[in-house]
Amino acid sequence: MFNNLSEKLDKALHTLKGHGKITEVNVAETLKEVRRALLDADVNFKIAKDFTKKVQQKALGQDVLTTLNPGQLMVKLVKDELTELMGGDTVGINLGGSLSVILMSGLQGSGKTTFSGKLASYLKTKKSKEVLLVGCDVYRPAAINQLQVVGEQIGVEVYAEVENKNPVEISLNAIKHAKANGKNVVIIDTAGRLAVDEEMMNEISNIHKAVNPQETLFVVDAMTGQDAVNTAKAFNNILNFDGVVLTKLDGDTRGGAALSIKSVVNKPIKFIGTGEKMDAIDVFHPDRMADRILGMGDVISLVERAQEQYDEDEARKLQKKIAKDQFGFDDFLSQIQQIKKMGSMKDLVGMIPGAGKALKDVDIDDNAFIGIEAIIQSMTPLERSTPTTINASRKKRIAKGSGTSVQEINQLMKQFNQMSKMMKMMQGGGGKKMMQMMQGMK
Repeated sequence: MFNNLSEKLDKALHTLKGHGKITEVNVAETLKEVRRALLDADVNFKIAKDFTKKVQQKALGQDVLTTLNPGQLMVKLVKDELTELMGGDTVGINLGGSLSVILMSGLQGSGKTTFSGKLASYLKTKKSKEVLLVGCDVYRPAAINQLQVVGEQIGVEVYAEVENKNPVEISLNAIKHAKANGKNVVIIDTAGRLAVDEEMMNEISNIHKAVNPQETLFVVDAMTGQDAVNTAKAFNNILNFDGVVLTKLDGDTRGGAALSIKSVVNKPIKFIGTGEKMDAIDVFHPDRMADRILGMGDVISLVERAQEQYDEDEARKLQKKIAKDQFGFDDFLSQIQQIKKMGSMKDLVGMIPGAGKALKDVDIDDNAFIGIEAIIQSMTPLERSTPTTINASRKKRIAKGSGTSVQEINQLMKQFNQMSKMMKMMQGGGGKKMMQMMQGMK
């Protein structure tokens, strides 16, 4: 996420970090590099220029040159300005009344249909809403089928009228259906085009007037940079939408859209899409995104994701097992499954301060756990519950069954034993011993 921008900003600010002598001249030079990094990320020239001008004015106004850690203060000023540039405050979705209508808009290929499903899943699982998805793309034959597949996947009803080619009628009929069937949120997936055109704008404007949505969201592909901002402006002139959704932030995103769009249309970014799975949706937090762009990680979001997967009953059972030395491979596998539910490994690593930079050239594979899962699933119930029973002949059988080697089995056994000891120490409050052990782990 924004790897190139992060790297260039880090290089630009590197000379100002620490306790070295700093002057107005090298502050200006550094901010010139910051501006270049923003332009390379496809940020609008005027926005980039205003950004660095504000940072420079704040730096000189706060006597940054005479502080104990001038470099650190400069990084903070850049972070604060990035946060403001992306909206400042977190803005959630607006849901009110007995029935909320959400209208999705955007160009074809922006990920609008997929995100409609993600939003439906988010509202269903995290807000306990009864959601109805509505297929109003009457031009692209596969669009309604795609929405139906998504709806089936997340367990949300999809309303569609295959023979009807009037999206306004479909929308109004869907709202009647929602009211009659106890739904409290309707998400209307509209047609996209390859480019902004009068026909498209008239159609979505008519839908907007007819359904009077509580929330109109503009979905934009984060990889399209400055073009996305121009498209957002055209849509906003017609719809006066309420917020922006940035999709495909897990790809090779330059960052221009995220950094420019708020300044151009003066509408908040409300959600981001961070992967292909239906749960790869996050509320957009400008301050956290600024931290990530500057390589500071996002510990708060990481903890929140972990808490979402945290089951108190399971945790209590696990504590009892650890206390009795009964922690087995089934429990180990359960922990792996919870980690996988938190999102892509690359995204999770990016939330750890410093890890994104340290591992920027490392290919972090989301399938990294497949080999471990195959090994554990090739064990008998006795072997999983009582790992001490796994001898040399059992290792050969497990390796054959999982398509791995005895060496890989030994490595997993070593990692498992180390993890078991650490968890035991945590139970007993042996924090110091645990730290010493972690330092010795290879």
